[in-house]
Amino acid sequence: MKKKIPGIFLFTFLALSTVAYSASYEETVAKWTSYEDVANWMKKEFVYDYGRNVMSHGWNPRTPQETFRLKSGVCYDGANFARDALNRVNPDYRARILFIRNSEGPPHHWVTSFKADGKLYIFDYAAGKRWTQIMGVHGPYNSLDDYAKFLSSLRMPKFTFQTVQETDK
Repeated sequence: MKKKIPGIFLFTFLALSTVAYSASYEETVAKWTSYEDVANWMKKEFVYDYGRNVMSHGWNPRTPQETFRLKSGVCYDGANFARDALNRVNPDYRARILFIRNSEGPPHHWVTSFKADGKLYIFDYAAGKRWTQIMGVHGPYNSLDDYAKFLSSLRMPKFTFQTVQETDK
């Protein structure tokens, strides 16, 4: 004789198994269709890791998968994550890493640039509380010089813009 599984038990099991499953970085990014999806994830999920900032200097990012799993990091973790995710979403974005030299630094700062509709955009969601003015998707710009003008206009604690340049990172 077959036993019937009570409906409430089956529903509870399915609900709990859904909650326990967490999509991988690759599965999640494969569903994203634009830079806005990457930005929304960063705004909602990513937290600046002040403890990591104290311990690290220079370019030493976590993998995008590790940043996704931890949902935290510093500017170069966020920049590396954004570059990888943006290029997976749309290779035509040609996302690159930019280094911003702070004349009061360190800290200096790392962000991601990308192209859309022939214009330059800057992607930055990993600056921390002190530098909120720099965070977001900025643009469109005609050139990196236009972004440099924006950076020069900012008044943030312990930040005075010196230079911005593309890197080979």
